[in-house]
Amino acid sequence: MPPRLVISPPLLNAACPWATDLSYLLPLYASPSTGAITTRTSLLDGYPHDDALNTFLFFDAATHDASPLAPRAPGTWDARTSSLNSFGLSPLPLASYLDMVRALARAHPGSRKPIILSVTGTPEACREAIEQVAALAKEVSPPLAVELNLSCPNVPGHPPPAYYPAALAAFLAAIPDTEVPVGLKTPPYTHADQFEMLVSALAESGRVSFLTSTNTLGGCVVMADDGEGPHPVLPGAYGGMAGPAIHPLSLGNVSSLRALIDKRGLDIDIIGVGGVADAHGYRRMRRAGASAVAVATALGKQGPAVFDRISAGLERDAKL
Repeated sequence: MPPRLVISPPLLNAACPWATDLSYLLPLYASPSTGAITTRTSLLDGYPHDDALNTFLFFDAATHDASPLAPRAPGTWDARTSSLNSFGLSPLPLASYLDMVRALARAHPGSRKPIILSVTGTPEACREAIEQVAALAKEVSPPLAVELNLSCPNVPGHPPPAYYPAALAAFLAAIPDTEVPVGLKTPPYTHADQFEMLVSALAESGRVSFLTSTNTLGGCVVMADDGEGPHPVLPGAYGGMAGPAIHPLSLGNVSSLRALIDKRGLDIDIIGVGGVADAHGYRRMRRAGASAVAVATALGKQGPAVFDRISAGLERDAKL
């Protein structure tokens, strides 16, 4: 049986641009409303980030009114606004995140709040990343886990491996025997065969402790009209959509995966992510089958205070 990841309270951030470095991670880790934190997805050697291409915006799905590119966070954004990003991966290498874990451990001696390191790359690189995290786990007090991000839609020439059975199998086969919980971050699936494919692969592997469902929905375009006709706002036109616009799809993914995992009798938790911004969204995600709930777009809009607001909303509703 793979090791378990315990998150209490069951609320955390998802891997996202607002988890890139210690300026983001320190307040996330210090928050009493988070039960774990997740780093931005990294490669062993870092990603060639380009500010001219890799950026994001907030938008209203009904009107297509969009923010400027790379708006400051936190900001006064309407709760209905979603996000679209053309980010690849973190420009920082895994070694930088291992150093950040050490810094967090020093800042919080004896803490048992888990830190999830999100990584990707080739199967071989992911195996090495897991081994490096497992080695560090023996040196620090916070429990560590690894999230294999097999779902980023914005890396040219590298489609999300979790959509393809052979590619998925290669990553699962690369997971070493380890005491560190290992999970997969999955893309949004849209038909039954995709869910069956994933859960069948998980059953055969037996090495996955948790899923993070879902990543952004790729291939999306937000257009603005400045008087010369509609045109894409992102520099490369296409990006991954997140926030309220993806919430129903994410709920469906979590619900479908939970049902299939339980049907197979697998001991795999689900971290639900996609459009959660308040206590209502949190409860919907838990009802769908998530063991814990992660936040990204709302973190970008509200800052770490979003977790306090969700927690306060849950406490307030519990008293009614």
